[in-house]
Amino acid sequence: MPQQFDFPRSPVPIKLNPKTAYLIMGLLVVLWLASGIFTVAQDEEGVVLRFGKLIEVVQPGLHYHFPSPIEMVSIQSTTKIYREEIGFRTRDSGPPAQYRKVPHEALMLTGGLNIIDVEMVVQYRVSSIVDALFSVRNLGVFDRRAGAGLVHDASETALRQVIGRHAIDEALTEGKVIIQAEIKEQLQELFTKYKCGLTVESVQLQTVGPPQQVDDAFKDVASAKEDRERRVNEARGYQNDIIPKARGEAQKEILKAEGYKVERVRRAQGDADRFLAVFREYKKAPAVTEKRLYLETMESVLPGLKKYIIKSDANGSLLNILNLEGVGRIGKEGQ
Repeated sequence: MPQQFDFPRSPVPIKLNPKTAYLIMGLLVVLWLASGIFTVAQDEEGVVLRFGKLIEVVQPGLHYHFPSPIEMVSIQSTTKIYREEIGFRTRDSGPPAQYRKVPHEALMLTGGLNIIDVEMVVQYRVSSIVDALFSVRNLGVFDRRAGAGLVHDASETALRQVIGRHAIDEALTEGKVIIQAEIKEQLQELFTKYKCGLTVESVQLQTVGPPQQVDDAFKDVASAKEDRERRVNEARGYQNDIIPKARGEAQKEILKAEGYKVERVRRAQGDADRFLAVFREYKKAPAVTEKRLYLETMESVLPGLKKYIIKSDANGSLLNILNLEGVGRIGKEGQ
C-alpha cells in the first residue's frame, strides 16, 4: 500500500571530531583575547576599568586589556574643544546656520533690575579625564543631551551672577569684554570647586540686547544717549579750542608787560647812572660843567623853535623884523 502522507524526517545528528571542537574553541578564545588590543592616539587618553573599577590611565600608544566583561576601556580626547550654548540651540550648522531660541535661559535681570536678553557660548576642554569620568555625575560632556548636565547649569549660573552685578548699559556697550572675562573666571572657579576635570577656554556673548517687546523703547533711549554724548563732545571740543587761545593771549600780555617792565627799569637805571656821572663831573668843575650843560640844552631846544632877528634903530623902536623860519631850507635849496 503506498504511503499517503510525507512526514518530515528526523535530522541526522552531526558528529564533530573532538580535535575539531577543541580547535574551534581555541580559535574563539584567541579572538576573544585579541579583542583586548587597543590604540590610543596622540591627543587622547585611555581609562581601563576592571569590573567597573579604575585600574589605570594609559597614554598614547598600543595597549592591551582583558576583554569584556572583565575589563573595559574608555578613550577620550584631551584636546577636543567642547561647546555649550546658553539661551539658544543650534538646529543646523548650515550653511546657513539655523538656531532655536530658549527664552527661559536667555532672559535675566541686570544690576539695575532691567530685563535683558543674553545668548552665550562657552568653549571648554577636558584637562583630567579621570575627574571628568568619575568625580561628577551627569557632567554633560560625553554622550550627553543638549542643555543638560553640570556644565550647562554651571555656565548659566555664572552668566546670571555676573550680569546681575552690572548695569544694562555696560552689557549693551563697552562692558562686554569685562563681563566675558568675569564669567570665564566665575565658571572656572565652579569647575575647580566641583573637581570635574574641565578647563574653560573661552566665553563669548553672542547676542546681548533688550527683549523684543521693548526693543523700540530701548532704541529710542540709546539714540537719546548718543545725542547727549555728541552734544557733550561738541561742547568739550569748543572748550578745548577756546581755553588754549585765552591762555595764549593771557601769556602774551604777561610777557609783553614783563618786557615793558624790564625796559622801563633799565631806562630809569641808565638815566640815574648818567645823572650820577654828570654830577660827579660837576663836582670836579662846576662852572665848566654848568656851561656845557647849558650849551647842550640850547642845542637840543633851539632847533625846534621859530627864531627872529630884531634890529633896533637909534630911537630904540623895533624895526625890520626878519622871519628866519625856513632859512635853512631855502639855503639848502639854493645850494
